Amino acid sequence: MVITIAGGGSTFTAGIVKSIALRREELEVDEIRLFDINKERQDKVAVVVDWVLHKELNTNIKLVVTTDVQQAYTDASFVFAQMRVGGYAMREQDEKIPLRHGCVGQETCGCGGMAYGMRTIFPMIKLIDDVEKYAKKDYWILNYSNPAAIVSEACRKLRPKARIINICDMPIAIIDVVAAAMGIQNKKEIVYDYFGLNHFGWFTSIQYHGEDLMPKLRAYIKENQILLPESYLKGMGALTSSASQNRHTKGSWYYVWKGEYEIMENFPEYLPNTYLNYYLQAKEFVEHSDPNHTRANEVEETREKNLFDGIDHYLKTGEVDANTFYAGSHGDWIADLSAALKNDTKARFLIITENRGAIPNMPYDAMVELPAYIGKNGPEVIARDNIPLFQQGLMMQQLNSEKLLVEGCVEGSYEKVLQAFTLNKTVPSMNVAKAILDDMIEANKGYWPELH
Repeated sequence: MVITIAGGGSTFTAGIVKSIALRREELEVDEIRLFDINKERQDKVAVVVDWVLHKELNTNIKLVVTTDVQQAYTDASFVFAQMRVGGYAMREQDEKIPLRHGCVGQETCGCGGMAYGMRTIFPMIKLIDDVEKYAKKDYWILNYSNPAAIVSEACRKLRPKARIINICDMPIAIIDVVAAAMGIQNKKEIVYDYFGLNHFGWFTSIQYHGEDLMPKLRAYIKENQILLPESYLKGMGALTSSASQNRHTKGSWYYVWKGEYEIMENFPEYLPNTYLNYYLQAKEFVEHSDPNHTRANEVEETREKNLFDGIDHYLKTGEVDANTFYAGSHGDWIADLSAALKNDTKARFLIITENRGAIPNMPYDAMVELPAYIGKNGPEVIARDNIPLFQQGLMMQQLNSEKLLVEGCVEGSYEKVLQAFTLNKTVPSMNVAKAILDDMIEANKGYWPELH
């Protein structure tokens, strides 16, 4: 059984490979392939991947490292996609251009997310076509590539029959933090309900051994005025420490977790996805952002630097530092999902899927994020009642912005892309939307389709 990781040069690759290798009996995996268009970067990452497979875990799983599409996908059963089109250089532009115009600068939300989406749509379609051509006929593509909402809408529109499941680890990262805050050791025993779009949703219920945790969680957040476990609250320096294995609790993420308290002070019924801060508190996030030093710079100075410095250290000394690569829920989530598909376990996962009536008062073709049972035939989505008007209204505005963006990208329509930017809740006016879009067009030459 072959698993291919598309985007093999990612800082997350070694952690994902470790999660696969720890489940080698469940997955019956014989071979892992890394595929990337950046050979130099992937070759470096492959050094620590090889160490994980053959020294740390002492497996006999074969490792193949390639830049050749046919070699990457031939007879693959699973393809884990995690592409970042344009790398961190373009992520920096996604974040800094909107901030120059007084708007949220974030890689998956607002104008930055739309710019990133327009770079990713056609490479993702090419990946689907390549996998369809070379992989096993019952392949599954499990996609982590951001911005997942826009990518999943494009896949629905352009390749509706593709065997692809779009997923996101942010809700799982939130549950990790909730578990730590509530003193729960085994986070896998937490059961939650959730609805929304990707990076735009709400937890409606969080239970542990049958106990409803929401009242206790609301009280904890109100008392501490933030959603972070006590270990962080006692020493906020941990937020900037490279030693912490939860990448979602470092640096500028402080304001995100603080925002959970601020949103719930006004709307306490549901626990919001952290990304809703960028939409509900856009003005405040711009005010505490540094337009010259954004999250892209933070990641380059921490996770990126730790990985490649760690690889150099290993090559010189034969020692692997604990901070070299990130391993945790990100890899576990996608590896567990593949095991559920392969072994028909009907385990429960949160996925991005076409609505088809699962949320009655959202469009049939909306790509929504909902719990589903996962078996060999794919997701069995858990339907729910109508959602409240406040959440539905927010979701419709975001959904239509994303749909217009995909249509504009596919059709090469400047007007539709401008409509998408104008409609987005992070943008205050049509004129600001146009100014950002025009700057984005200049920055994305060679990545975006021509807009007319």
